[in-house]
Amino acid sequence: MDASSAAPEGAIDSLTGLLQRDALLAALRDAATPENGGGQPFALLALDLDRFKTVNDTLGHAVGDALLRAVGRRIRTAVRGGDLAGRIGGDEFAILMGHPAGEVAAQALAARLVELIGRPFLLDGHSVVIGASVGIALFPFDASEPEPLLRCADLALYQAKAEGRGDQRRFRPALRARAEARRQMESDLRAAIALGQFELHYQPHVELGSGRLAGFEALLRWRHPARGLVAPGEFVPLAEETGLILPIGEWVLRTACREAAGWSDPSLVVAVNVAAAQLARRELAAQVKSTLAATGLAPERLELEVTETALLHDVTTATATCQELRALGVRISLDDFGTGYSSLSRLRSFPLDRVKIDRSFVTGIATEAESAAIVRAVAALGSSLGLRTTAEGVETPSQLAELEQNGCTDAQGFLFSQPVPSARVEALINRIAADRQGPGDKEAIAA
Repeated sequence: MDASSAAPEGAIDSLTGLLQRDALLAALRDAATPENGGGQPFALLALDLDRFKTVNDTLGHAVGDALLRAVGRRIRTAVRGGDLAGRIGGDEFAILMGHPAGEVAAQALAARLVELIGRPFLLDGHSVVIGASVGIALFPFDASEPEPLLRCADLALYQAKAEGRGDQRRFRPALRARAEARRQMESDLRAAIALGQFELHYQPHVELGSGRLAGFEALLRWRHPARGLVAPGEFVPLAEETGLILPIGEWVLRTACREAAGWSDPSLVVAVNVAAAQLARRELAAQVKSTLAATGLAPERLELEVTETALLHDVTTATATCQELRALGVRISLDDFGTGYSSLSRLRSFPLDRVKIDRSFVTGIATEAESAAIVRAVAALGSSLGLRTTAEGVETPSQLAELEQNGCTDAQGFLFSQPVPSARVEALINRIAADRQGPGDKEAIAA
């Protein structure tokens, strides 16, 4: 249905030709209200474009607008004669399927929309490929009021995006409980920032061959008042989604530098993880400079760990920021290498000092020829580029021996120590030093 054919003037979104948000919500209220002739079962679809922001950022807003116009045309092609489609946000849409419209019909339309929008768009000489995710809610089964029904469709949409995008999901009551848990965790995270509930634990990394302690990686932990110690995998993704990773990241940097400045061995490096959102901000180098000055930590003792995803999100900004950090004397490390899609040679334009090989390759290095070959290739390429290579997740002496044989320069993992609180760092420094002075057997490191 072409919404403009039945809607009053001013109710149509000029860019897409679909209903504006207010007009669609008014139609949704009418459909749910018996007094207005509604009240019959119907379906509501919430649709969001995948990778639209990337198009806007890389090709410009003019191409982004052309893409929205083309999407509007495809949506109008897909919907039935009695359906209403509207644009309710920047790249967010909703389709009100009139009665009769049950789950089967809604899923069929959702599949059609995903398929249509997933086809390439030819815009201003560019072939643009995006996608769409769709959430489905049914009236009155999922909610009997317009706003709650839209929230149900949105929750199903978020689930579709969380499970890989480019697909559809039907609302289920469990999604409401997950949303509430997410809302509660976000509230708790904000409280954690204000109340100082975070702490850092430190895991050592050692030089292979000599067994010398080279430094520690600072690892974030959250001491929740009810849940106890919470690992970062449980809250960092939400912190990144909500932007809370920025104040948390500032606290981590400041705390790691302050605590490292107090270690008895002034040669030890402290490695701090930097999120993509932090790297994307041009003021990161200035923030690091002021932190070093405030804590008294020498710049060469700080190593910032970034992922290839963060580096490639905005190459221009990332390159400039890394160059500014290197000019300060700070080291740059590429974390979790091998989990993305980039080659090390593609990343050599960045001023890197170290590559950290993901634990997934280390786990099978003593038993799988493929893992050993990958580690050997990364270590060789790293060496040719003047980079140190650190293997993560080392747990056994056999893995350690293979890593050394395959050319890695450093290692980190439970074989040497689990992450320890700041109060136990000095004892760990002394223990590793004592191990080096004892018998040369590397297994003694794990004692």
